[in-house]
Amino acid sequence: MAHTAHHTGFGASVLHVLAAPFVALGRGMVALGEASSRQKRVTYLNSLTDNELAEMGLRREDIVLYVFRDCAGY
Repeated sequence: MAHTAHHTGFGASVLHVLAAPFVALGRGMVALGEASSRQKRVTYLNSLTDNELAEMGLRREDIVLYVFRDCAGY
């Protein structure tokens, strides 16, 4: 029978704790950047006429759902 041992080094956990704020900051920056581009898309689509939106298969009330469709789970 073989025995194995898995040790988690103290150094690895300290590095994880020290890196956590920077990881969170990076994720926040990515989210902010994505939100900014999405807001620009909403603004652009809102500037179109109802006929232009209809040509794209959109209704004005669906613009936000359309732009954020991958986040909303629709």
